[in-house]
Amino acid sequence: MKHSTTLFKSIVFLSLFWLLFFEIQRVIFLLFHYKEIAKQTELDEILGIFTHSIRVDLSTSGYLMALFVLAKLLANYVPSKITQALVYLVFYAELLLICLVHSGELVAYYEWGHKLTSRVFMHLSTPDEVFRTAEYSAAFLFFGVLLFELAIGSYLAYMFKFLSRINLQEGTSKISRIFKPAAIALGSLCVFFLFARGGWQQIPINIDASYYSSDQVLNDISVNSAYFFGNSFVVYNKSDLAQHIPQVVEKENKTLIDSLFLFERDHDRQFITVKKPNLVFLIMEGWSANVMGSINPTQQSATPNFDQLSKSGVLFSNIYATNTTSEIGNTSIFAGYPSIPENAISLFPDKHRKLPTINQVVEKQGYSTHYLFSGDLKYGNIKGFLMEHGFDELADENDFPAGLKRGKLNYYDKDLYAFLLKKIDKSAKHPFLHCAFTGSTHSPYDYPQIGKKKFYGEEMDYLNSMVYADKCLGDFIQKCKNKSWYKNTIFVIISDHGHATPSATTPYDTKFFNIPLLFFGEPIAKEYKGKVMRNIGSQGDIAATLLKQLGLDNSKFIYSKDLMSPNVKEFAFHATIRGYGFVNPMGSYLSNFDSKMTTSTDLDPETEYENTLHQGEGCLYRFYKHFEQLDRK
Repeated sequence: MKHSTTLFKSIVFLSLFWLLFFEIQRVIFLLFHYKEIAKQTELDEILGIFTHSIRVDLSTSGYLMALFVLAKLLANYVPSKITQALVYLVFYAELLLICLVHSGELVAYYEWGHKLTSRVFMHLSTPDEVFRTAEYSAAFLFFGVLLFELAIGSYLAYMFKFLSRINLQEGTSKISRIFKPAAIALGSLCVFFLFARGGWQQIPINIDASYYSSDQVLNDISVNSAYFFGNSFVVYNKSDLAQHIPQVVEKENKTLIDSLFLFERDHDRQFITVKKPNLVFLIMEGWSANVMGSINPTQQSATPNFDQLSKSGVLFSNIYATNTTSEIGNTSIFAGYPSIPENAISLFPDKHRKLPTINQVVEKQGYSTHYLFSGDLKYGNIKGFLMEHGFDELADENDFPAGLKRGKLNYYDKDLYAFLLKKIDKSAKHPFLHCAFTGSTHSPYDYPQIGKKKFYGEEMDYLNSMVYADKCLGDFIQKCKNKSWYKNTIFVIISDHGHATPSATTPYDTKFFNIPLLFFGEPIAKEYKGKVMRNIGSQGDIAATLLKQLGLDNSKFIYSKDLMSPNVKEFAFHATIRGYGFVNPMGSYLSNFDSKMTTSTDLDPETEYENTLHQGEGCLYRFYKHFEQLDRK
């Protein structure tokens, strides 16, 4: 076997290596998701991922090849063990990075429903939480795929021989040996540049070049994982969000959005009968309305206790989360603020400081305010947001009683509620607002045994964790009934965001965002107990709705609607990582910036679609502009 090669052959074989390796990664991803894809997709459409991916694969290889060629060129002119080692270092560093991204994406896709983005660095800022979040099976999958891909890559590199030393006899003359490699390298770099930008066209290639299907999972497999990750890094550090904001006529848009948030503030639809009730917010991690019998009776219910509580409370069945993460859910609940793509306002102190919050309003009425989380509040700067907005007391996993058994991520819901009860008892002499944020319904779902499992099949672990969390909720309410403060307490039960269920598996489905909202307690008026409100709203509407029920001013929450107002507009706006969605009584649609696709549900294309799209685009424009200017006010 020869141990040398020409520079030209090295370049050609390396380019073929990357193209082949990307396809191998694509096959691995497909195999892990083939069962769910094959249920609803024809084989020819599935095979399309291998043809529509080529241009972005070439672009990715163009970026990867440039540094390698420069290292090869250096090894040609300064032949030594060090320069040859540099060639190996460059290649294996790139290979390792590619494999890390793909392995991480393969694992994260089950939980997040989208490809790995550079937002992972936000999670890595709290590595202890990442470690606890990961299931053992997920860790084995990650390292297993990582090692497998590294082994495959190393074997192919050995077979293609592009790492071998360059044959120094490329030219017959000294001049040729000097200039020929340089010419080849320069020509190759020009070709790589064309590969990287996707050709001579005016606008460089983007990830949408790999998108071809209405099935977003197929698009996610088709687009190169490394390219997508790198693109997201650029996006999140130099966002192109402004390019996706629709162009509107300012005056007309102002009229439109003002009308959407115009409602009668002085009305008599009061379901809270006392002037100053105690408030207990229960933020349920990832609870989806799709598997709750009181909201979706067509599905087997995972929440019998919640369903029973609903019979004595005011249930809002058409409420939508504003995004897919906990930090955004919390800010929407307490600040009544909408979400926009790519951004969590909790990470922008100069902006969120300008927002009012529910706790700040009730504190002026003599309420003490408390927040308890069974995990780490550092995530997404939730702690910073809550501190900035003046909660009297914050507590998380670091404050739980010693000796408690805990899960990998959080303390169990059972112990969270026990701790909450003690805290409420200590503050019960005066009006209070307590909030507890649960965690047992977050992966890795290492909840205590609940006896015989109720659910099997898709999302089995999540659904059974819902059964456990629901039981803990029911037990907690029963214990509260024995407390002196119970008769004067309103419970607000809401989810921080939705979750994948058998009927809504990804954030590209509007149903994914449907979450529960229940007002429960003795101070609920008799005529409203068991009432189901079906008007459409979002987490952000809790602020205006609750404050009106308390007889307090809600006018500063400019993007929060009073869901009880007789003329309130029915709609919900939600954002995704790279897109947004809009829901109204006519139907819904979701728009994806990268695929440039807009999918609608139940909207008549001739009469309803354009009107709904107009409203959604108007909201996106207004919310984006307000977010951009918030720290300047």
